[in-house]
Amino acid sequence: MEFDLVVIGVGPAGEKAAVQAAYFGKRVAAIECATEPGGAGTHTGTLPSKTLRETAMYLSGYRSRDMYGVAVELEPAATLQHLMSRKADIAASESRRIRANLERHGVTYLQGFGRVVDAHTVDVFSRGGTQRVIAAVILLATGSRPSNPKEFDFNDERIHDSDEILTLERIPASMTILGAGVIGCEYACMFAALGVRITLVDAREELLPFLDQELVAQLTGSMRRMGVELRLGSGWTGAQREGGMVVTRLRDGSRIAAEQLLYAAGREGRTRELNLESVGIVPDRRGYLAVNARYQTNVPSILAVGDAIGFPALAATSMEQGRVAVCHAFGFDYKQSMAELLPYGIYTIPEVSALGETEASCRAKGIACAIGRALYAENARGKIAGDTEGLLKLVVERGTRRLLGVHVIGERATELVHIGQAVMHLGGTVDAFIEMVFNFPSLAEAYKYAAYDCLADLARGIDVRKASELPGPLGAG
Repeated sequence: MEFDLVVIGVGPAGEKAAVQAAYFGKRVAAIECATEPGGAGTHTGTLPSKTLRETAMYLSGYRSRDMYGVAVELEPAATLQHLMSRKADIAASESRRIRANLERHGVTYLQGFGRVVDAHTVDVFSRGGTQRVIAAVILLATGSRPSNPKEFDFNDERIHDSDEILTLERIPASMTILGAGVIGCEYACMFAALGVRITLVDAREELLPFLDQELVAQLTGSMRRMGVELRLGSGWTGAQREGGMVVTRLRDGSRIAAEQLLYAAGREGRTRELNLESVGIVPDRRGYLAVNARYQTNVPSILAVGDAIGFPALAATSMEQGRVAVCHAFGFDYKQSMAELLPYGIYTIPEVSALGETEASCRAKGIACAIGRALYAENARGKIAGDTEGLLKLVVERGTRRLLGVHVIGERATELVHIGQAVMHLGGTVDAFIEMVFNFPSLAEAYKYAAYDCLADLARGIDVRKASELPGPLGAG
């Protein structure tokens, strides 16, 4: 079979790449080795973990504690699979959506394992035999998998990686989580909300160092209030079963015993099975592929996108990489570059989302900035929702008043950040929020009060007699 494009891997990146090319009239084949399309994002990672988060938030009464003083305890016999009963329905629905999307755009879907033969040829192995597919362009969107170091016996029913932790039958009383990155922090919050005693361990001294440290402090405080014990600056040497417990050995000689262990300290590209060395493409030690700005590997007709190329390894960015890659490959006068502003969405409890510069990054770059904050505790919708810990923070360049960064922790943070993203994308200033009218009550209204707070910071040290000479309003909210 001959095509213009063959995509290996039908997760977020592969689906969007295939559909983008087909939309412009290219003949496209999409190959998926799993039983259903969707990749880790649909079946083991993004959607299942967010399902658990919502379940934990609802069943634990987390949102009701401050409003009504109500704390809910789960039945001792409750199983994780019972709590995750919606997961299968959501995954099946998403897989159907992907299949329908491919079919609607005329993409040929092939279920089987794709293996590169040469710069334009892929063999597809399935139960029905082997098919050879030839295409002008091959796009690799095979995703990633958890790193499973040999110091841990992942065959042990009490030792898990992040792809199979949700297969637990019983909710344990205690769990050690190794790795306090995004995945580790998310699962620490989810299981803590379900009443699991969590010890979160990381060799780094700081939690999520890429985030604004004020938000990190808020998140750290919230995690500790949920009972999460943080062991930062603590490396580990391994873990083993001792009776009914898993004992983790730390480098300082101490030991942590828990019913279950989750290893969440890194992932690797799912590329080693693709026979890439035969065409001169060599993954790095973690299985990731090097690409140029057009997402080409060192073989120009073979592209790679998504988790297979490493950072930032987010579903949203992977989708865009797929679209941009095929637009470059076929010369479409459309979607020729990735947006510079890429938001982070971290589904901890409370959730966190961030975009652009932080106070620290401004200092490092020598950018004079002003800061504006708005607290959910002072927002009517925040009070109604029972979120007394939320915070929206703006980073603005002094002089130009241009919005440089938006950082949110609290209810709907991953939604709210996009208001700031739109203003930043258009090169807007903090004055945009002053001029906008927001629904009342709404969490979005926090932007206006953060903007007023920022203007107050900008005005500090200014002779008030000359304030009228400055652009925009300097009033209070």
